[in-house]
Amino acid sequence: MAGSRVLNLTRAHRLALLSSRRWLSSSALVEVNPGEVGMISGIPEQHLRRRVIIYSPARTATQQGSGKVGRWKINFLSTQKWENPLMGWTSTGDPYANVGEAGISFDSEEAAKAFAEKHGWEYEFIDSIRPISETFESCAGQETSHPSSKA
Repeated sequence: MAGSRVLNLTRAHRLALLSSRRWLSSSALVEVNPGEVGMISGIPEQHLRRRVIIYSPARTATQQGSGKVGRWKINFLSTQKWENPLMGWTSTGDPYANVGEAGISFDSEEAAKAFAEKHGWEYEFIDSIRPISETFESCAGQETSHPSSKA
């Protein structure tokens, strides 16, 4: 009895595989152009043409490792915010308000750009890396005096 059950399961598995192959044909596939992914994904129309910021987050001052350095993130510009009168919390009706901080992360700037273009989002790059020398160039030539050095 156990042998016939195994045979029936094997036959059922084989039939399921054969019937699924019939539906997988190259004529059933359509090419989706960049920017059209959002249209076929079921995302509401008001969220299709969002503006995003692509940036590489700076290392936190207390971090010594390099695990998060060099990654690129996409963050959505949030729109609808208000203060909740009951608790005083900031509330939002924007479903993408915290998506970027949570996990849309890429290995390169090009990958983040391609992802944004694929979804039809307008993007802007923020270059957070600024050499220290640029920070002090604005102070060059200015005299600085310490209060205790006055005679």
